[in-house]
Amino acid sequence: MSPFSWRTMWVLALFDLPTESKAQRRAYTRFRKHLLEDGFTMMQYSVYQRHCASHENAQAHIARMGARLPPEGEVRFITITDRQFELIKTFWGKHRQTAEKSPAQLEFF
Repeated sequence: MSPFSWRTMWVLALFDLPTESKAQRRAYTRFRKHLLEDGFTMMQYSVYQRHCASHENAQAHIARMGARLPPEGEVRFITITDRQFELIKTFWGKHRQTAEKSPAQLEFF
């Protein structure tokens, strides 16, 4: 366990956006693009994740994405510590997969 695992955070973005009309599909695509541009990666359909160096950094990303919400649908942001993220158990069928490892060091872009 990293000595900083209690300080580093993961932000999970969970969303359920309508895609029935062309305008809704465009809004969905635009929001997903904003998530990717902000460093989020897809964890599973409509669930994206981003590693952050601190709680304050996580809140900055949440605020940025909150300002880019589509006009319809539901979006939730959850923050969990690096240690909590390591405890995620992933199952594919009956075979357990290990959780994604945290970055070994801070990544600067």
